[in-house]
Amino acid sequence: MKNIQKKYKFAVIAVDVAIFTIKEGKLQVLLIKMKKEPYKRHWAAPGGLIGGNESLKKAAQRVLREKAGVKDVYLEQLYAFGDPDRDPFGRVVSIAYFALIPSLDIALKTTKEYDDVSWFPMKSLPPLAYDHREIIKKALKRLQSQIANSNIAYSLLPQKFTLTDLQKTYEIILGRKLDKRNFRKKILSLEIVRKTRKRQSGAANRPAELYEFSSRQSQKAEII
Repeated sequence: MKNIQKKYKFAVIAVDVAIFTIKEGKLQVLLIKMKKEPYKRHWAAPGGLIGGNESLKKAAQRVLREKAGVKDVYLEQLYAFGDPDRDPFGRVVSIAYFALIPSLDIALKTTKEYDDVSWFPMKSLPPLAYDHREIIKKALKRLQSQIANSNIAYSLLPQKFTLTDLQKTYEIILGRKLDKRNFRKKILSLEIVRKTRKRQSGAANRPAELYEFSSRQSQKAEII
């Protein structure tokens, strides 16, 4: 790594956000491509320094909006990353978050500060800047824990979905198959979803029933 002139005399605080969705049957994370050395052509989770009058959450929301074109998503604080050598430009403490968005066509955008913005499957991440591989791995572990013990799967699904869609979401995130009968029995007994009285359109066989979440606010629920 090239010698980099330090920009920060004292410690500064930043936010970095691991953004997840499910696309093409895979859990994917949103990354932006760096332009500046020593991480040119590396990818990174969207992030940035916190303004003097910003709360942590407001800073994370701004980073999502400005650097990835994403807004109005599930957002949860994850962990503080404070290794003294994590940033070659100086002492930067990062408060990491993770965000969830549904697998819809999203108009991604980023600033002139970066070369590109794109989705990557969790199982085939490109070279990452800073300690962002560690941040993303820790975010995945938190996501797996939270989806097993809450209703936050609503953040990854459209307004209406089948129970098969819901089970696939859990299986993709947890990385294992779930028993269909037991999963449906547990989901319905918790009353976190309800029937919409509508059926899936375009199905070759008998269309599956469509469901919706009883609440699209985060709630505890021991699902797995």
